[in-house]
Amino acid sequence: MEGGNESPIIVKKVKKGHGGHHGGAWKVAYADFVTAMMALFIVLWILSQSQEVKEAVAGYFKDPVGFSTKSKSLIEGKGMGPSQVPDNRIVVNEEEQIIELQKQQFQKMQEELMTSLSNDTDLKGLSEQVKIEMVKDGLKIELTDDANDIFFELGTSSLKPTAQKLIGKIGQEISKLPNKIVVEGHTDSRQFSNIGTGFTNFELSSERALSAKRALVYGGLSEKQIDEVRGYADTRLRVPEDPYSFKNRRISITVKFNEK
Repeated sequence: MEGGNESPIIVKKVKKGHGGHHGGAWKVAYADFVTAMMALFIVLWILSQSQEVKEAVAGYFKDPVGFSTKSKSLIEGKGMGPSQVPDNRIVVNEEEQIIELQKQQFQKMQEELMTSLSNDTDLKGLSEQVKIEMVKDGLKIELTDDANDIFFELGTSSLKPTAQKLIGKIGQEISKLPNKIVVEGHTDSRQFSNIGTGFTNFELSSERALSAKRALVYGGLSEKQIDEVRGYADTRLRVPEDPYSFKNRRISITVKFNEK
C-alpha cells in the first residue's frame, strides 16, 4: 500500500428474508386454487348424478340441519327416495301427482256415466239435469230439478222412479272407485206452513239427501264409501236472486279426493 494510507475493507452481508413465518403469498394463492378446484369437481360430480341426487343436494342447502341424518346415504352413493328428501317441493309434487291421477280416474268415470245415460232411453230426458264439474274437494255431480219436479214430488222426499234409476247408475259408476262421497240436499226458499211440527226445509233437504244415499247404495255403492249426508235447506241457493226457483232444488254428490 502506498503512502501508508490503508482503506478499511467493508464487507456487506445481505440478509435474505422469507416473507413471513414459513413462506410467501404463493401459499395463499395455492390454497385458493385448490379450493376452487375442489368446488369444480363437486359441481361436476353433482351434474353427473341423477335428478334424485340433485334434488337431495338442493334439499341440503335449504335445510342443512334437517338433512344431516340423511346425508350419509347420499355420500355413499345409495341415493335417496323422494320420501326421504327434506324438500317440501317433493312432498307437494307427490300430492299433486296423486290428485292428478284421481282427476284422470274421475274424468273416465264421468265419460262412462254420460255414455250410460245417453244409451238409456228412460234417462235421456234427465241427462240435461246432471251437471258434473271438478271442485276443490273432488268431483261434484249435481242433480238439479226442473219446473216439472222430476226428482221429488213438491214438498216430499220420495224419489220418482226415473230419478231413483238415474242415481242408481251414478252409484254403480262411483262404486268402481275407492273414494268416499258426500251427499247434500238443497231446497228452494218455500217454507212449510205446518206451524208447531218442527218440520222445515232442513228436515226436507236432509231426508232428500238420505233418499239419494239409499238410491246410490241400491245401485252398488258401498255403505263404507259414504262419508257424510247433509241437509242445507235454502242456505246455499244456486240462484240467490230468485230464491223460489226450481234450480235451487237439487242433490249434490261429491266424490272426494283421497288424501295421501
